[in-house]
Amino acid sequence: MTTVERTQVFLLPDLGEGLSEAEIVEWRVAVGDVVTVDQSVVEVETAKAVVDVPCPYAGRVVTLHGAAGEVRPVGQPLITIAPLDGGDEPAGHATYREEERAGSGNVLIGYGTGHGGATRRRRRPRLTLAPEPADTAPTDGAAATGGAAPTGGAAPTGGVAPTGGARPAAGGSPAAGDAPGHPVRPTALVISPIVRRLARERGVDLNAVRGSGPGGVIRRADVEAALTVPAARLAAVPDAPVAPVPTSDGDVIVPLTGVRKVIADKLSRSRREIPEVTIWVDVDATGLLETRAAINAATPDAPVSILALLARICLSGLRRFPQLNARVDTEAQRIVQSAGVHLGIAAQTDRGLLVPVLRDAQRLTTAELAAELAATTAAARAGSLPPARLTGGTFTLNNYGVFGVDGSTPIINHPEAALLGIGRIVDKPWVVDGQLAVRKVTQLSLTFDHRVCDGGVAGGFLRHVADCVERPALLIAAV
Repeated sequence: MTTVERTQVFLLPDLGEGLSEAEIVEWRVAVGDVVTVDQSVVEVETAKAVVDVPCPYAGRVVTLHGAAGEVRPVGQPLITIAPLDGGDEPAGHATYREEERAGSGNVLIGYGTGHGGATRRRRRPRLTLAPEPADTAPTDGAAATGGAAPTGGAAPTGGVAPTGGARPAAGGSPAAGDAPGHPVRPTALVISPIVRRLARERGVDLNAVRGSGPGGVIRRADVEAALTVPAARLAAVPDAPVAPVPTSDGDVIVPLTGVRKVIADKLSRSRREIPEVTIWVDVDATGLLETRAAINAATPDAPVSILALLARICLSGLRRFPQLNARVDTEAQRIVQSAGVHLGIAAQTDRGLLVPVLRDAQRLTTAELAAELAATTAAARAGSLPPARLTGGTFTLNNYGVFGVDGSTPIINHPEAALLGIGRIVDKPWVVDGQLAVRKVTQLSLTFDHRVCDGGVAGGFLRHVADCVERPALLIAAV
């Protein structure tokens, strides 16, 4: 068999939910370089993050498919590797074998380094980024990141060899030839199916585990240690803002790329597929504000935001009306009610609207909700949320009152079934015990998928939320 016949073509893998393509930012290798298993070979930018992609094959680089600035679709050739003459194994290959015999699963969890045939079906991978030292305190807030700019025109696909394709040194450190002023982004974690299974059984979030093995490998001991230590915050790289392009006649062209493109696609799909209905009610929020003031006076070191209290109220409502904590599986023609509430928080950022998710929010106390909301929105602003934190929500809370508006009919965050919106809280005349008074009033709106429930359920949920806002003591009675 000739070398050409034995070459292995690495296809651009699926980098996460809803991602169908990635833009090549920088090649880490050049034609003729020798690579090891799981070595990072290219840096790509998706709509959600900038990541290093590891190659599951060892050998010599024969072809680089695509140039910097070119957008490659998922499943298309990325790099072609040929085995070394004489069967010599690249240095460092053996270090990945201790716990990775069942497949390494580098950065693209589920896309292992088992060397099956090209037609072998691959499991859907998930993106995991390396953690950074958790030495920054979370800041309070309720919104948040930066956009992706194209780096140049597309180049013909094929054997395009970039110049200066220096590889990063082991452990993610820059190689000697790296240009100054270009920070090295965090390398990806490496985890095996065995470790993944152990983490799943123990309930450990691998996104928050720092690996102690070679190149950041997450070992069994790391998972066990994570059971007794707080989870570290993951590092992610914020995208550069999309640069508008003025035309000769004065028009401004803004490329629909990156996060903005994903937002457009998702909102369009939601409007096409979901028969949504919006209902609303004005509520007296004076009692809620007084409750917040009392809580914060008692615990000044752990302040609670209005958004955290509204999140707690929503969780109470979803416990009573689980039909709204659901999604419609159109292919299987069924409604799936989620066991846990994965609460999405709509956050406005420089890149556009993001919806970071607080998983299993029903397990959090009110104080924990407040802390998680503050940390999550701060991370969203900083662009440090991993892609996994931006997907998988089951219900969304949208505080559009921060923009100074009273009401809205928002679009549901597909594939969720409902979204609660909160308008600004302002002084308004209100009848209290038959007397006119000035009260703190806000408008609540519920947009829901009419396929999962009818008006009775939606109205019941919204009325429960409104009653708890007006009389927070009811929240204690509902627990």
